[in-house]
Amino acid sequence: MDAETTPRRPSRLPYVAALLLMGIVVVAAWAGRDRYSAVTAGSSAPAFSVVDLEGNPVALADLEGKVVLLNVWATWCAPCRWEMPSMQRLHESIDDDDFAIVAVSIDAEAGEADAFGRVGGDIDGFMAENGLTFTVWHDPPGSIQRIYQTTGVPESFVIGRDGVIYKKVAGPTEWDSPEYQEMIRRLLDS
Repeated sequence: MDAETTPRRPSRLPYVAALLLMGIVVVAAWAGRDRYSAVTAGSSAPAFSVVDLEGNPVALADLEGKVVLLNVWATWCAPCRWEMPSMQRLHESIDDDDFAIVAVSIDAEAGEADAFGRVGGDIDGFMAENGLTFTVWHDPPGSIQRIYQTTGVPESFVIGRDGVIYKKVAGPTEWDSPEYQEMIRRLLDS
């Protein structure tokens, strides 16, 4: 046989490269598995730091050992505005130093627009106008949304004393309903 009639064996290089690339992807996924775990009921509440309405740094760790209703919201969000009065009623009905409602506003700074063109509202004015007295923190960059993997606002998380998320609620809800009051009281008793 001469060189023109000899069949050529296909190159194994593409297969070796594909296997090597798959191996790299598997190792990278395994190494970063903690970073990519879903934030759902039963998982640990991710740590985060933001500022209070006076601009002082605050963090979830400041509430360690408490039962926390963590709410992600914004003044421009109509369902958030609808939900807030029920949060206030819950705040008033459960008078326990070991329970905290923390609403983290993702509003841009007042009068400025965020990346989507939504203008930040007057959070203090909103709270006063609606008679809301629970704790509000501010996260203008909206990093809490990435950390908690929210799909929109409002989105809320009930966190136990042990730092575990016991309930995740996407969308508005009636927080002072008997179901939620019972859940929070049970968490306070545990």
